[in-house]
Amino acid sequence: MNNILNLNKYGNTPNIKNWSQSDHNHKDQKDSKIVSFSRDELNYILAIYGRRVVSGQWKDYAIDTLKDQAIFSIYKKSNEMPQYTIHKLPKLKNSQKMYQVKGVDGKILKRGSELPHILKILDKDKNKYKII
Repeated sequence: MNNILNLNKYGNTPNIKNWSQSDHNHKDQKDSKIVSFSRDELNYILAIYGRRVVSGQWKDYAIDTLKDQAIFSIYKKSNEMPQYTIHKLPKLKNSQKMYQVKGVDGKILKRGSELPHILKILDKDKNKYKII
């Protein structure tokens, strides 16, 4: 029942020495770090997204994490262009415009340093939702 496979005959196997050397060969971690949304930021975004899904206005979303920005795309239909995109650009943190909401045409609808404030543009018609 127990089959033992000896990996030594299939080529070089990593050992402790090889693992520690590979860490020194990588680029500096600062260079390879990607930007992503924090848990709190996602909670703000997904709260609005959830209300719009319940009302039938939005159907799908995508999250892209890149070296210079993170993007949350909101789709009305899965096979179309995103209706809205929420961008997090940490390089603009000092200029107080780290977050941006863009429309389907790519124009910036709102930008600012606090995510809850700029997300208000997406949640204009709050009164239309009936949450039970």
